[in-house]
Amino acid sequence: MPRDIPAPPAVNPLRQLTLEQLRQRTSMKWRTYPEDVLPLWVAEMDVPLAEPVAQAVRDAVALGDTGYPYGTAYAEALADFAGKRWGWDGLAVERTAIVPDVMLGIVEMLKLVSGPGDPVVVNSPVYPPFYQFVGNMDRHVVEAPLGADGRIDLGVLEDVFARVGTGAARPAYLLCSPHNPTGTVHSAEELADVAALAERYGVRVVADEIHAPVVAAGARFVPYLSVPGGGNGLSLLSATKAWNLAGLKAAVAVAGPDAADDLARLPEEVGHGPSHVGVLAHTAALRDGGAWLDALCAGLDDNRRLLADLLAESLPAVRYAPAEATFLAWLDCRALELGDDPAAVFLERGRVALNSGIPFGTGGAGFVRLNLATSPELITEAVRRMAAALGPTALDRR
Repeated sequence: MPRDIPAPPAVNPLRQLTLEQLRQRTSMKWRTYPEDVLPLWVAEMDVPLAEPVAQAVRDAVALGDTGYPYGTAYAEALADFAGKRWGWDGLAVERTAIVPDVMLGIVEMLKLVSGPGDPVVVNSPVYPPFYQFVGNMDRHVVEAPLGADGRIDLGVLEDVFARVGTGAARPAYLLCSPHNPTGTVHSAEELADVAALAERYGVRVVADEIHAPVVAAGARFVPYLSVPGGGNGLSLLSATKAWNLAGLKAAVAVAGPDAADDLARLPEEVGHGPSHVGVLAHTAALRDGGAWLDALCAGLDDNRRLLADLLAESLPAVRYAPAEATFLAWLDCRALELGDDPAAVFLERGRVALNSGIPFGTGGAGFVRLNLATSPELITEAVRRMAAALGPTALDRR
């Protein structure tokens, strides 16, 4: 009698490449610093491409299929992924648009719902390009800092919304969900409260949900557009982070039912900006890269536990709470008394590159961001170097 034979577990992508192989890469992560520096900073992952993605790229090259992007296959794959992974069937393909990448998509969405000189609210500490891109498009950033628990402080957010909603033509709120750098996954209740506040004070919400597929075991991502009151929001989604596709640029802008008219005003030429090969790669990732993503997320869970153990052993003064999402670790180094920029000390003395917390805005001083999307061996070496950078006093504090 035939019986089902369980499939073997997928190989952890984070364990497949050696340091020697990684140093052959020519991207920002591996070429910004000298070879004696261990780079655990910018959000590139130390993984090979998922095979369905690699095959899509090979097929495109073999066919010479390297023209301009066309069609809705990416949005269709994203809608299917959202239904299966998040239980959300509200991603309507007719309310989507292809954009060059998430940050340029954010710029275009903010152009639709705000005007020059208008305020854009962010929850600091937050992804530094929020400040850069918003400032460069003639809007000004207004911070609504996260609470001490790393979550959205609704009281602070309401105060800021009330302030910017008075006299501003079209204020906006740039929501980071899941949050970078803390890795916080906002709950359905929190997002519904955000939507209610936005409605009350006339603030339009644009959600950066690029890290949405990368969640820890037991966590559940909730799309902003799926919560009550989120219907007039705009969201940016992409396979970029989850499948390491930053060099194959493409993203999808999604409008809630009440924001369809806004998205319809998106200039047609914006859709010419994404890479066609990128669109093909992202579509393949969402359609056929689920097993690879599951293996990645399991490997990241292991790395979060490993980092917590290593810090407890070698750098117990560093405060770290394993995140619910992203492949980033937000480390509170203030007790080490290294000043506002401990990343500079770890780089100079330990030859390990981390992101300084300062560019993340209010609440970032004294913190560093560490990229967990690498092998356990490199995480172990990074913590060893960080402890060595402080000398014997760090070990004496155990």
